[in-house]
Amino acid sequence: MTERHVPVKVFLADDSAMIRERVAAMLSARAMNIVGEAETPQGSIDGILAMHPDVVVLDVQLEGGTGLQVLRAVRQLEPGIAFVVFSNNAGPAYRKRYLGEGAQRFLDKTTEFDQLVTAVEHASHAH
Repeated sequence: MTERHVPVKVFLADDSAMIRERVAAMLSARAMNIVGEAETPQGSIDGILAMHPDVVVLDVQLEGGTGLQVLRAVRQLEPGIAFVVFSNNAGPAYRKRYLGEGAQRFLDKTTEFDQLVTAVEHASHAH
């Protein structure tokens, strides 16, 4: 494996197609490669394990479950994959739980949307 992955491979796990589209456009504009996306916990887990992204952009609420299911399952099997949680559910309890489970960053979609690109770039170098 090389020291740097160019471009950074990103997987999007979010129940909103509109958000996935917006995030994909934003990250692609920064020469990041969107290698997959899903809206359910199991679809996310399967896609992440199949695609081996550098970073997963993960929402707290997924269709039929939560991002925590994805984070726990993937970290157990592939601890080298970085997670940036990106959610409207950004209360202190959520932040504490997700960061405690191994997420690199936790961003609020409402107030920290502009920080996502930087957070993904930093997370990709953290592991």
